[in-house]
Amino acid sequence: MNEMSTPERRPVEVVKTVNGLEKVVLREIHGCSVEVYLYGAHVTSWKNEHGEELLFISSKEIFKPPKPIRGGIPICFPQFSSLGPLELHGFARNRLWTFDDDPPPLPPDIANKVFTDLILRSTKDDLKIWPHSFEYRLRITLGPGEDLMLTSRVRNTGTDGKPFTFTFAYHTYFSVSDISEVRVEGLETLDYLDNCQKMERFTEQGDSLTFESEVDKIYLSTPTKIAVMDHEKKQTFVIRKDGLPDAVVWNPWDKKAKAMADFGDDEYKHMLCVEAAAVEKPITLKPGEEWRGRQQLSVVNKLLDA
Repeated sequence: MNEMSTPERRPVEVVKTVNGLEKVVLREIHGCSVEVYLYGAHVTSWKNEHGEELLFISSKEIFKPPKPIRGGIPICFPQFSSLGPLELHGFARNRLWTFDDDPPPLPPDIANKVFTDLILRSTKDDLKIWPHSFEYRLRITLGPGEDLMLTSRVRNTGTDGKPFTFTFAYHTYFSVSDISEVRVEGLETLDYLDNCQKMERFTEQGDSLTFESEVDKIYLSTPTKIAVMDHEKKQTFVIRKDGLPDAVVWNPWDKKAKAMADFGDDEYKHMLCVEAAAVEKPITLKPGEEWRGRQQLSVVNKLLDA
């Protein structure tokens, strides 16, 4: 981790926070910032150079393990949703990650970027519920122009000769002005599995996605670029992804929002999850093999076509 010469403004620092949890704060030279908790390797804040928050965190969130954090960017691994034998969205978001002392090599374009490398390894307790040895390396990079990149590397470290299979998502909660003013482009005409309709498969008919009720869809074989347009803010989030063929779109709407203890009754109006994911076709790794999945987020202060 690099440090600037002025001690009062370091680009990477570790801060002790509520309930004894630690978070890493990344600051880019123009003023944008990212905060990530070691608990869950969970990004909880992404602010632009004006200090405006770009991610949604529920006002009801209490940051108290073993409960996962509601909002930001949870890591869903080794299982997305309840589509398998594990707890909802797997266990990576409920574990304490550590700093990686043997991170992957730096890319040549790392200048003017700040980053941190975290790692999660399987424990004896994890092996009881998911009997597969793994190492999960996560690099969180904040670049010029407010770009936020999450790069995941999962390796099968088993010595039993057996492959393992997992599903995955970056469960990104975007902060929006009003869900009725938001549209998503890049998913038109695609097939999706509708979790509100018992995972039946449908084909998207609209020119773009708009929102008038609960949505919980897994879009399949999606493009590498998706745009989330907030008309009231005249702002566009751009999601670019690699190694993650699917995209999940989720908003609980009013009834489910009221049923969640860690979610405000009206907060569904101010968030939308659009998640780079690998769900339909699980990833299989043989011993020694590594999978890499990346999500890059950027924000443009105007409306764009995807």
